[in-house]
Amino acid sequence: MSLFKNIFSKDKKETLDKGLEKSKSSFFGKLGKAVAGKSKVDDEVLDNLEEVLVSSDVGVNTTLKIIERIEERVSRDKYMGTDELNTILREEIAGLLSETHVGESTEISIPTDKKPYVIMVVGVNGVGKTTTIGKLAHQFKNKGLKVLLGAGDTFRAAAIDQLQVWADRVQVPIIKQKMGSDPASVAFDTLNSAVADQADVVLVDTAGRLHNKVNLMNELSKVKRVMQKVVPDAPHEVLLVLDGSTGQNAFEQAKQFTKATEVTSLAVTKLDGTAKGGVVIGISDQFKIPVKYIGVGEGIEDLQVFNKYEFVDSFFKM
Repeated sequence: MSLFKNIFSKDKKETLDKGLEKSKSSFFGKLGKAVAGKSKVDDEVLDNLEEVLVSSDVGVNTTLKIIERIEERVSRDKYMGTDELNTILREEIAGLLSETHVGESTEISIPTDKKPYVIMVVGVNGVGKTTTIGKLAHQFKNKGLKVLLGAGDTFRAAAIDQLQVWADRVQVPIIKQKMGSDPASVAFDTLNSAVADQADVVLVDTAGRLHNKVNLMNELSKVKRVMQKVVPDAPHEVLLVLDGSTGQNAFEQAKQFTKATEVTSLAVTKLDGTAKGGVVIGISDQFKIPVKYIGVGEGIEDLQVFNKYEFVDSFFKM
């Protein structure tokens, strides 16, 4: 099918294949049971397939869209063997995702007309937020960009320390204050420093608390307002980091954070350690916010740009 071309390098594709191995094994195990003893795709197979997709964390709404597309194809083709189901699923899910013009990047990049390009990173504690910032800093630096980090999660000493470890590891400067400092003050200092040093990209960490949405909303709004005193249109991107291993809970976090602040892009992490990789398909379809990055391994290079065609191809590769 023309949607599938070799877009990624061999190494990058192998990392993606490996990172989705648990999700793929789980999915095909369930799919095998769903079509056992059946040679033709009929209503019973479609009912079973619906159950498989929902239990693979694709999400109810996206699952119903996929089933509808396959039903249309069955009625059009009159006969469809269960041996074709994998190929058909691969094609129809790629077709569904191709209706949104996101998830088509192949390389990490930022707009060239914004300097510094400011990314505010949000997400609950434990989702891999700091690690995502560190890996992004590394990849931006490898592109020849001048990177600056801001340790805006001042509510946990561990968050500041962890970001410092990443700054040291990838050898980029960091702006920080002591634990308990005002996050907006850290953001202000970070952007002032970025402008003075002519940084290309700034990654600002924020506190990951969802227990009180009003406080979170107020805090993030304040950070934004203070940023704009230095860079009038900052932040240029609000990146929400979600833990893919939590499955449907990642949907819930996305809903909560999009109510609290204007999220413009998503990163879904920890896909290599889970069988819940289907959540990326559902999130990519359901939210009007692009999935920009996926975490498919522990390595510093294993945060990849999300390309929907490569993702679907790897997920359904036999």
